[in-house]
This record gives sequence, C-alpha cells and structure tokens, in this order.
Amino acid sequence: MRLAGKKALVTGGRQGIGKGIVDAFLAEGAHVTACGRGGKPAGYPADWLTLDVADAEAVTAAAASFETLHILVNNAGVQVEKTVVDSTDEDWAHVMNTNARGVFNTCRAFIPLMRAGGSIINIGSISGNVADPSMALYNASKAFVHGLTRSIAVDHGPAVRCNAICPGWIETGMLDAGFDLANDRERARADALQRHAVRRFGQPRDIAAMAVWLASDEAGFATGQLFTVDGGMTAASPLNPGLF
Repeated sequence: MRLAGKKALVTGGRQGIGKGIVDAFLAEGAHVTACGRGGKPAGYPADWLTLDVADAEAVTAAAASFETLHILVNNAGVQVEKTVVDSTDEDWAHVMNTNARGVFNTCRAFIPLMRAGGSIINIGSISGNVADPSMALYNASKAFVHGLTRSIAVDHGPAVRCNAICPGWIETGMLDAGFDLANDRERARADALQRHAVRRFGQPRDIAAMAVWLASDEAGFATGQLFTVDGGMTAASPLNPGLF
C-alpha cells in the first residue's frame, strides 16, 4: 500500500497504459480519479471525470473541483501516422493539442493544488528520443513532453517532483497502428520482437509498475528524469540480433 492516503488524477485512463496505471494505483491504496473525453465506462473501478485536456478552460474548471492532489499522471495521447509533408493543419491540432498542450494545461492547473512531495508523471515515449517512420507529429509532441518535464522539475521543486516514463512498444492499439504502416506487417512485427532483449512487447502493467514507484515516497530523490521502459530495445545497436 505504497500510495495509501494519496489522491491521484490519471488522464486518458479509459484503456491501455492509462487503465493499467489506474488499476495499479488502486491496488496500492490511492484514491484515483481518471478522465477522458467520453462518459464513464461501465463498471469502471475509479472515479471518472469527463474532460478534454486540450480545453484549457475545462481543465481549469476541473481543477477547481479538487481541494488537493498528490499525484498527476499525464497519459492522454493520440497519434497520426504521417510524415511532415503529408500532415495537415488538422493533424497538427489533433496531435499537439492533446499530447503537448494537454500536458501543459493540466500541469498549469494542478501544480498549485499539489501538496509538498507531490509527483507528476508524464508519459513520454522512446519516440521522443528517436524517430519512428511516418510519425512526425507524434515524435515531436513527445519531445515536447520530455522538455516540459525537466522544466517543471527545475521550476517547481522541491515541492513537486516531475518525471517522464518513456515506454517502448506496448501492446495497445497504437502499436497495432504502427505495424499497419509496414509493407509486410508480420515480418515487421517479428523483426521488432528480435530487437527486444526480453523478446516480448511491453504490457500496460510494465509501465504501471514504474508509475507506482515514481508516485511513491520511495522515489523522493528522482526528479527531472526520463525513465525508459522498453524491454532493452533502444539499448541495442542497429544490427539485427536475430542474425548473430
């Protein structure tokens, strides 16, 4: 029960990594509110807030309903599978308003409510450090998240710690959409697996385990850092390990 007595907000908590974090926080004793654009899913285990994080006024109004907050997880995110040349203004707004502006909006609104020792956990990506093909806007948005993470840690410490988790390839709908870009989907998937030292893709619970630690008092000396959780994929050289 490492999070007993702590109040947490998880954006984009309906499914995937967000839902995994919600479940893990609840198991560790936190009081959790999750949010998303739609209504509360049937049987959802945590409190629910219908909220579009890209809407600054709505986020400010939502923050006014909280007396205090100990943990903020910025997980809400979208992707568009296009190059710069193929991307439209609408694509830019769709990705950047959620992935970049949404994180900025929630941090700006909720940092004043956070108690000393509060923890902000931004979900970045290895795609903010290295570029995935045809993911220009997504790659750029996650690089923004990484930079903002460091700035918040510097500007708002010691009262608030701020870190980012950089997941690798996690078994969610976003992973499937990425493989759909390949000329040979199954071959691309098999090759990707060979590039993971653990020989599997990640699960939401793998990211949730890191989030629990960062939210807990055990991580009291960790701030301004980007924690890569990718099964060893980015540790390898460009050579395909399956050929050696």
